[in-house]
Amino acid sequence: MPTTSARSRRLTNRITLGILAWLAVGLTLFVVRGDWENVFLTLLVIGLIIVPAYVLRQNRVFVPPEFQLIAALFVFLSLFLGSAGDFYYEFWWWDMVLHTGSGVLLGVVGWIVLFLLMQTDRLPSSIGPALVSVFGVCFAVTLGVVWEIVEYCVDLIWPHINMMSHETGVADTMNDLIVAAIGAIVVGVFGYVYSRRGRSSVLIDAVRAFLHRNPRLIGRRVRRKPARAAP
Repeated sequence: MPTTSARSRRLTNRITLGILAWLAVGLTLFVVRGDWENVFLTLLVIGLIIVPAYVLRQNRVFVPPEFQLIAALFVFLSLFLGSAGDFYYEFWWWDMVLHTGSGVLLGVVGWIVLFLLMQTDRLPSSIGPALVSVFGVCFAVTLGVVWEIVEYCVDLIWPHINMMSHETGVADTMNDLIVAAIGAIVVGVFGYVYSRRGRSSVLIDAVRAFLHRNPRLIGRRVRRKPARAAP
């Protein structure tokens, strides 16, 4: 009988293959139409899904299937459907949903970074779940600000791309930062409450699997008892 991990990996592979099939159909249509800008964008999306997976596999780095699927879905929804599929213009809420999602994802990444360090002797074991949650929120908000700066610089160099929406540039930037911060705060609060109860979760199980399968990435010895902090 297949294990939960094996079933998760099979499901992830099927969804990823479905996304790639959709991208292949879109790429064909763009080539037929002569829409070379979206041809380039679609190839970029395919590369962002395939290349990281290939590099990690070549370097024998195990990444939990849940993380792989989330990354592939986010790239697909933002770059392909959002930009190539014009969902940003068709649905006014698409940008807000994705920025909220980015706040959630970056909050999780920030939490994982500190959690990984807490499993080693690089940080004191006395660090509590409150600090882990605050760090995750700050990490997400900081990267959200960096992304808005990138959008501003891109529009300065190539105004026709219009990443910040020239008509409502300030409002667009503030909305993006606010919803990203809300997403990060939700993750922080959820992680704090969850860790105070001392319970496990899908995320913490995935992180522990990552630690177990990739001990050389930590750089120093792993503590015997994992720190109790989990969203």
